[in-house]
Amino acid sequence: MTIYKNHLLFTGFHLITMQSGGEPYGLIRDGALEVKDGRIKRIGQAAAFNTATFPGEVIHGAGQFLSPGLIDCHTHLVWGGSRVDEWEMRLKGVSYEQIARRGGGILSTVEATRKASADDLYVAARRRAEALMQQGVTTLEIKSGYGLDPETESKMLDVATRLRDTLPIDIQRTFLGAHALPKAYRGMPDGGDRYIDLVCNEMLPAVKDRCEAVDVFCEGIGFTLAQTRRVFEAAQHHGLRIKVHAEQLSLLGGAKLAAEFGALSADHLEYIDEDSVEAMAAHETVAVLLPGAFYFIQETQKPPVDLFRKHGVPIALATDANPGSSPATHLPLMVNMACTLFRMTPEEAFRGVTQHAAQALGLGESLGTLDVGKQADLAVWEMDTPASLAYGIGHNPCRAVYKRGTLIVDRT
Repeated sequence: MTIYKNHLLFTGFHLITMQSGGEPYGLIRDGALEVKDGRIKRIGQAAAFNTATFPGEVIHGAGQFLSPGLIDCHTHLVWGGSRVDEWEMRLKGVSYEQIARRGGGILSTVEATRKASADDLYVAARRRAEALMQQGVTTLEIKSGYGLDPETESKMLDVATRLRDTLPIDIQRTFLGAHALPKAYRGMPDGGDRYIDLVCNEMLPAVKDRCEAVDVFCEGIGFTLAQTRRVFEAAQHHGLRIKVHAEQLSLLGGAKLAAEFGALSADHLEYIDEDSVEAMAAHETVAVLLPGAFYFIQETQKPPVDLFRKHGVPIALATDANPGSSPATHLPLMVNMACTLFRMTPEEAFRGVTQHAAQALGLGESLGTLDVGKQADLAVWEMDTPASLAYGIGHNPCRAVYKRGTLIVDRT
């Protein structure tokens, strides 16, 4: 009998397909899923598959759940240093915005990241990525943005590329040069515009082949709407997709502007208005909510989940892993937080780290659901129901992870 390379049959699993129009979670109880050459070949009831004559490896689920691999679609996984001191300051009453305006916040991480070697950044970021992999994550995004100069932004993206090339997961790289205004430009006449000149005219051309998308922090402590537009125009000129940090602390209109540029996603969105939500719906821009940041900086304004539902805007979730506002590398915990803090349903939250997270990275055609022809990125779960992923606080029911049909994590 010939054993085909990467020819697997998962049988006796409850399949969380995340397909729409059927059972909640697209659930197929007592199901089976065939994988060949890294892609899903067949899905159905286990009774329809003959395990005795199957020419590849048969994996018996014994009632476990099988879902698409999880996707963390917004992280800042490469950084140097720590901001535990600023966290302590916030607990004593100093706001996140006050710290940023004093030269702390992002700029303190910039200083540490500039000083760190590429090897040190790689080792620390790999540890964070491996923690995510243990929880079922098979794809993640990594942003730059803690360099704010051509050399360090390039160094960060090179580290992200090295992680992509050495870890058995997919990594999307996003250039976030417009994350904060460097110290050298503060107090300078037209300092913000001059720095955006550097981002658009020097940084972006230098890194355009090392990233898939471009992001901007459009906020009162970040960049104006006009400056954001300039970065979006430069990104389009270089054929790169667009994302935006917007409406986290105030309403500037960054999400609406990004949608009009056909952005993949607008992220944070606590202060977004209905007009902007309608624009996102019209341009199929995904809303990425970041409950870890909401929790960690003790925000009180919740993102308007009901408005996203009303207008049919897909909602994705992510860790926002970063040292200042969300030092989190636990995606299932974000699923729990989205339910408890934002009142999302467990199914919405599960979809937010699978189907909708894939859309937020422009990967919806190949990832995010269990469908014939899609990439066989799979997570095996030991739990009673799909809602259990959202129910537990900080637990990890993941037992195995497969990337393109290859076992990459075994926690059995």
